[in-house]
Amino acid sequence: MPSCACIIPTYNRPQQTIEAVQSVRAQTLHDLDCIVVDDGSTDDTAERLAILDDSRLRIVRQDHRGVAAARNHGVALASSPWIAFLDSDDRWLPRKLERQMAYMAANPSLRISQTDEIWIRRGMRVNPMKKHRKRAGDLFVSSLELCVISPSAVLLARSLFDEVGGFDETFAVCEDYDLWLRITCCETVGFLPESLVVKYGGHEDQLSRSTPVMDRCRIRAIEKILRSGRLNEAQRQAAIDELDRKCHIVAQGCAKRGNHREAEQLLALVREYRSAK
Repeated sequence: MPSCACIIPTYNRPQQTIEAVQSVRAQTLHDLDCIVVDDGSTDDTAERLAILDDSRLRIVRQDHRGVAAARNHGVALASSPWIAFLDSDDRWLPRKLERQMAYMAANPSLRISQTDEIWIRRGMRVNPMKKHRKRAGDLFVSSLELCVISPSAVLLARSLFDEVGGFDETFAVCEDYDLWLRITCCETVGFLPESLVVKYGGHEDQLSRSTPVMDRCRIRAIEKILRSGRLNEAQRQAAIDELDRKCHIVAQGCAKRGNHREAEQLLALVREYRSAK
């Protein structure tokens, strides 16, 4: 049984996925399983992936159900105690898993960590804004505003993934935001300050670019964690504050477009949580 399994979901990205797989093959950690989940690609992704030949590589195909379902499918097939994710448009540097597994071994109380990243946008290296900079510790409040954990940089215990229920497959986007809220409300996140992931962005098929409902999905995720009963009082108040902020932003946009009913529904949602005991 490999100590770590890498899960790569893909949809209509043959060349990018091949390059992602090659970055896994180049890992200096050899005790590794790699599972590529083709989420019902309609191009030649399946045919091009089929020519890859590696005893550590498994390629499976499912009907098109979204990235959350693809990742969950991959984890379900894995037998390793540690799980790592790699988006098909990102790459790992060769020592990523070796260094991160060593970090986790040196910090046995941790069940999740991430490394730092190199950001490439439209072919140019960029520096992340301050709010995106990674750190260790209690990340729940930071995670309410935006994703401060990157799937391609994460290593987490399979037991933790199973405990929190994996990715919610009803989320078309922000499925990672939802998962990180469920994890960070109860787990400390480790951070290895080495740039071991190359994260690409700005391309047209990037999911966050193609879906204009990010804040609505985040509102839904915050509602979900508020209903879960997992939060202490300080976490609950922080979640309500962020729900308030996001609902007002979306409500303003609705009002500008003349959708006053939806705007009022969002503001009523905030009043409901503010008044709840």
